[in-house]
Amino acid sequence: MIKVLIVDDQDLIRGSLRIVLKGEKDIDVVGLASNGLEAIDLYKKHQPDVILMDIHMPEMTGIEALRHIKQLGHKSSVIMLTTFHDMDYVKEALGAGADGYLLKAMQPEDLASSIRIVHSGGTLIPQELAKQMVTEWTSGISASNPIKQKSEKHNYGLTQRETDVLQLLVSGKDNRKIARELYLTEGTVKNYISTIYSKLEVTDRVQAILKAKEENLVES
Repeated sequence: MIKVLIVDDQDLIRGSLRIVLKGEKDIDVVGLASNGLEAIDLYKKHQPDVILMDIHMPEMTGIEALRHIKQLGHKSSVIMLTTFHDMDYVKEALGAGADGYLLKAMQPEDLASSIRIVHSGGTLIPQELAKQMVTEWTSGISASNPIKQKSEKHNYGLTQRETDVLQLLVSGKDNRKIARELYLTEGTVKNYISTIYSKLEVTDRVQAILKAKEENLVES
């Protein structure tokens, strides 16, 4: 059973998220908090596996609470929630140790799968945000070192199948969708992704996406 803590300053959002998750047999909502201070207290009490954390809250923001929680020891995964397409918040949250980032405009059916992804060790970035991050990153590279953008392609020893998986990672697909598209099991996809991280010398999905674009490993 995946224990989940929901943190949002809006009653409607907290209640809606709880209702969406209520029917999931493998997910148990163990607490609701309306600000970062309450989140820390409930975290200590319940030690949830996954925390859904709003960015903007009174008394203590979600990012401040995230930093405190990451220092307390228990290995909870934290998914940040926001209504804003603001890259500064994305970078700050990921830099503070967030395991995922979701827009509140997501489809309800995507919530439970997102929780399962981060609980199993994955990193979650919505497709539209991942594309924006890659665009900003590659634009910066192009401006500072335009010659490198035209350099010969290196593949870091990736096999064709690993390249296929990396291509789908860059397109923003999660493990479940990659498995479905390539006719693989999710476990096999996770193994491929671990190998890709090792070959590219990166530690998470965002770094892999950025390196794939920077080094021209996949089609844009």
